[in-house]
Amino acid sequence: MSIRDSNVIIIEVGRTVVRAGLGLHDLLKTPTIEIPARVGLRRNAFQDATSNLNGNSSEEPLASTSRATSIFPQTVVPTAGVKDYLVGTQLDEAIASGQDLVISWPFADGDVSDWTQAEAIWKYILFNQLQRRRVQNESPILFSITPVISRDSYERICQIFFERFNVAGFAILERPMAQIYAANSLSGVVIDIGDEITDITPIYDGFIIHPARTQVSLGIRHCQNYVAHLLRSNQSITNALSPPSSPLDPESLHATLLELVKQLWKENHIKVPSTGETAAPEDEGVTDIAAIVVAGKERAVIESGMKKKLNTKATVAEQARAREIEALDLITVQFRDHSLTIGKERHRFCEPLFDPTLLLDLPGTGALKLEAEKPLPIQDVVGRVVSQTEVDQRQYIWQGLFVTGDITRYVKGIGVALQSRLAPFISSPELVTDLQPRSIRVLSVPEYYAEYRETGNGYAAFLGSSITAKIIFGDSNGKSYVSKADYTYRGPHSIIEMTPSLL
Repeated sequence: MSIRDSNVIIIEVGRTVVRAGLGLHDLLKTPTIEIPARVGLRRNAFQDATSNLNGNSSEEPLASTSRATSIFPQTVVPTAGVKDYLVGTQLDEAIASGQDLVISWPFADGDVSDWTQAEAIWKYILFNQLQRRRVQNESPILFSITPVISRDSYERICQIFFERFNVAGFAILERPMAQIYAANSLSGVVIDIGDEITDITPIYDGFIIHPARTQVSLGIRHCQNYVAHLLRSNQSITNALSPPSSPLDPESLHATLLELVKQLWKENHIKVPSTGETAAPEDEGVTDIAAIVVAGKERAVIESGMKKKLNTKATVAEQARAREIEALDLITVQFRDHSLTIGKERHRFCEPLFDPTLLLDLPGTGALKLEAEKPLPIQDVVGRVVSQTEVDQRQYIWQGLFVTGDITRYVKGIGVALQSRLAPFISSPELVTDLQPRSIRVLSVPEYYAEYRETGNGYAAFLGSSITAKIIFGDSNGKSYVSKADYTYRGPHSIIEMTPSLL
């Protein structure tokens, strides 16, 4: 079967976001569609649907349920149909207009909690956003999802895409595999930092080591809550946002500070200090022009050169003052018609990942309760995960430390900070053999992927899926994906036979 690159569709399903794109290009593109992995059901429809069921109204999520809550609710409504759910812009508009809605996140726990809701999201992407037609659908799908899903779920997904969407071909790729492929490696440990959960997956020679894979209840929202708490002690900020003449109530002030913190990390104002991190070497005046052009950094190099020339002309006093300002590391941001000056506390954003005890009994969402949950630091979990793999595999896994997730699009240096904290896990004086790991190497998406240079590792799953799609759908033998003929002959089980990791 001949498949045109322009017809291939990539769909990446995360716990809280779904990304998609149409067509494979010589320069692999970033996703053109990115929507929250949620659906909405008008509450009157929800009540009608549940009136004949057990109907415990106390379990219903509130109409205001959104990313501002501490969990992503999953509400199963057996009698609701695909057309009953609002998705994407339809849902955004309904929320903005104040409609009474029940929000549900069907992928939040890693598997699929409600198949009708999942189908509503996929249908919206294929037929609304990508403008595909069910009749004469010539698009094959490369579908990536978390490795938590069961074999039965693989078959159910395959069935939906062939029988409901009439796709031309179908293949499933586990997200951690796509992420490690994007880093140009086959072995490593993938740390995927999500909104509330961080998934940690060891991979050896192209296969996930499932018994060692785990997750920890720490994520972006915990970090945001921590920095919001730190900013609360900054009187200039709190007085600007909550003036004494008309103060905000504590909950409103905290919600405002959370919004400010989100703006800070999304505008690249946060750096991650690393224990033992070495400073970048000084430029000795030798410039590799070819490397600079390939990396697309011509403008940055020119600006750096101009800055150095200006510094050499500055007086000693001016240079001292510049160093003093740089040491304070102050920035001014515009937020809600206020001009706010923020200091180094913003760089403490990732501290809860490495020391969750900082979150204990903090007010607001993203806090931890001592009696409810005691997550380990990320570095301890990663160390334990790798220690559960075979001894002869570990040295190769440690050569592929890959930190990804939406946060890595904006906050750089998390991988290096984690690397420095993992050193104790590879030092073992009593075990000095050829199998003893001697170093940890941090991976990142190579800069020769031009479209991904400014996205950090955040789109790694989509990039890895695109690379895989280019290979498997370009295979004339068609042995790595399910074609329509395969599905007609074998049914949903054909996806199991065509997915090497499941055999």
